[in-house]
Amino acid sequence: MKLSAARDVLLKPLQAVIGVVERRQTMPILSNILLVAKNNELSVTATDLEVELVAQAEVTVETGGEITVSGRKLLDICRALPEGSTVDISVSGEKVVVRSGRSKFSLATLPAAEFPSVEDIKAGQVIEVEQAVLGQLIEKTHFSMAQQDVRYYLNGMLLETGGKHLRAVATDGHRLALCQAELSAAVDEQQVIVPRKGVLELQRLMSGEGSLNIELGPNHVRIQLEGIRFTSKLIDGRFPEYDRVIPKESSNELTADRAAFKGALQRTAILSNEKYRGIRLIIRDSGVVMQAHNPEQEEAEEELEVEYNGEDIEIGFNVNYLLDALGAVEGDDVTLSVLDGNSSCLIRQPGNDASKFVVMPMRL
Repeated sequence: MKLSAARDVLLKPLQAVIGVVERRQTMPILSNILLVAKNNELSVTATDLEVELVAQAEVTVETGGEITVSGRKLLDICRALPEGSTVDISVSGEKVVVRSGRSKFSLATLPAAEFPSVEDIKAGQVIEVEQAVLGQLIEKTHFSMAQQDVRYYLNGMLLETGGKHLRAVATDGHRLALCQAELSAAVDEQQVIVPRKGVLELQRLMSGEGSLNIELGPNHVRIQLEGIRFTSKLIDGRFPEYDRVIPKESSNELTADRAAFKGALQRTAILSNEKYRGIRLIIRDSGVVMQAHNPEQEEAEEELEVEYNGEDIEIGFNVNYLLDALGAVEGDDVTLSVLDGNSSCLIRQPGNDASKFVVMPMRL
């Protein structure tokens, strides 16, 4: 294998795939990336056995071939080389030799045949969607995914298709975020759970321009972006029936200025318990009072004018969950509806049911 390319041309695919290369690996090959050179194109593949990324770059290939080499070392070398320089990569024996100007690096390799890759995902259906739409679905729900929960099916995001809708749902058992988008054509009903790492990696890769295809297979999801192919294993599990968690309409509904409400919560949260982050809301006709206190006997209280004509309610929440939901709501105003002091709270933009956020109460 022998190829040459401008430093910046090489950097782009290396930076695109490096996110899935783990630093500490049980399998040495997983800290390597697969380089395949042919027809004046270099294909760079990285995987952690859950998520696979393949990026392409146009290079000058003198001799085709394939080899695996340390992903981080090759990236660090390319980053450290001067801008505008040309990089020559060749295989010599069991080493990859990287040359640029007066610099020369010799890197250890492992055979390409040992590299685990996913070729055919046996896609059942392919959905075409705008990048901006999928980006918004992830943006408005990803913060509600669980982290290392024993209920493994919560450590990811549900993608649900059906009719002309694509819906994303995430929950960690304490809160839930739902966002849906309308598609141009009807699609089959299907539910898949994309693991947390795959969701975050996909969010990092999206530029927000143009359309993309989502291929859904029995065990994988694959998305083709500009010059990058993303493939992720799916979580094999049954997602909770999220419809049951979303509260029904309630007459106890307050409408507030979103920025003012968010600011008041942030200020009150300064003196909340650092571990539990509990905050009390006292909702009544005259407005909402936010209270927080901590083990040092310090207290914060803030009052905010809101539109409300329901029953007087006292309810506790984790303030971080409220702030995450408020950050995902669009528009100037926000609506909170709650049945009583022991019920979940439904947060959304007035008149917009495409996105819904549910926060469970906490005892204070």
